[in-house]
Amino acid sequence: MANSKRTLFLKRRLRVRNSLRKHNVGKMRLSVHRSNKNISAQLIDDVNGVTLASASSLEKDLGVVGKNNIDAAAKVGAAIAERAKKAGVEECYFDRGGFLYHGKVKALADAAREGGLKF
Repeated sequence: MANSKRTLFLKRRLRVRNSLRKHNVGKMRLSVHRSNKNISAQLIDDVNGVTLASASSLEKDLGVVGKNNIDAAAKVGAAIAERAKKAGVEECYFDRGGFLYHGKVKALADAAREGGLKF
């Protein structure tokens, strides 16, 4: 029986996350979630289980409410980099989840790098 898209996505997400955890012990995780209508990012401390910073296209001050395009992803990436600096984090690892690294996810990562995050 063929696997559904959702099942394949969940398997890919776990595979990516587990391989990243092996090599990046002790670093903060920049996790990305992309839906059909929005994109969001969180900076997570897995050791303590807390979110240090977050940014989303749902926030009105970013000016991209309800948009899910490359421009919105770039603004979210710049916002998460700025908020990470305020939280005192300069280095993290990028967890793309089960999403492929191109388009919106890549735009968010590039904007975060330009904002000063190292990963």
